[in-house]
Amino acid sequence: MEVTDTGRLTGAALEHIDRDSSLPDEERRQSQETAKEDPAEALAQLIDPFDLVTAVPGVELAQASWSSEELTDYDPDAEWDAAEWDLADDADGEG
Repeated sequence: MEVTDTGRLTGAALEHIDRDSSLPDEERRQSQETAKEDPAEALAQLIDPFDLVTAVPGVELAQASWSSEELTDYDPDAEWDAAEWDLADDADGEG
C-alpha cells in the first residue's frame, strides 16, 4: 500500500480520534501525537486489521502490526556494497 496524501490521511485520523468518545483525555492526546508523527499510526487509527480478515473463509488473525517506510526512487545505476547488506558471500558466488 502506498499513502499518496499524508495530510489527508492524518486529518482523517485526527477527526476519527476526536469523535471517539470512549478515549480518555490522555490517551486521546497520545493518539493524536502518534498519528501526526507517523502515517502508519494514522492508518492504524482508521483501519482495524481484524475487520480486514473476518469475512475471509479459513483465515484467523494471529497478529497485526503497522509500520511505515519511506521509499526512495529506484536507481539501477546506483552503487552499493554487498558487504553492507551481509550479502558478500552471495555476491562472490560462495554463499
